[in-house]
Amino acid sequence: MNYVQFRVARPTDQLERVIEFYERGLGLKRVGEFWDHDGYDGVMYGLPNVDYHLEFTQHQSGSPCPAPSKDNLLVFYIPSREEMELVTDRLHGLGYYEVEPENPYWAAKGRTFEDPDKWRIVLMNTSGLG
Repeated sequence: MNYVQFRVARPTDQLERVIEFYERGLGLKRVGEFWDHDGYDGVMYGLPNVDYHLEFTQHQSGSPCPAPSKDNLLVFYIPSREEMELVTDRLHGLGYYEVEPENPYWAAKGRTFEDPDKWRIVLMNTSGLG
């Protein structure tokens, strides 16, 4: 198989707040967007030079989307402790604070947050990991 791109997509009823969290808070780069496409709005985020994207969509009639368990995670591996602190400070500035991870493994070098839809992300510092 020769895959050229990979995207994880999920619905939300809070697209503007999700944009704020992932774009302004986490600092992800918006790589695409669409508005009123068959009743859907959406944005895609990616990492520089990587063909992996996160997509968030919102339907004009609503997109009920209860969050999964507290152990369903998006993990962002960050090699620099200073960069992790910058992202953490931005999230705090937007009103998002750490939550206790379900799995204690993530507490050692990571920080767990909930996005506006209560989906969890982990900022994982990779300095010193082998």
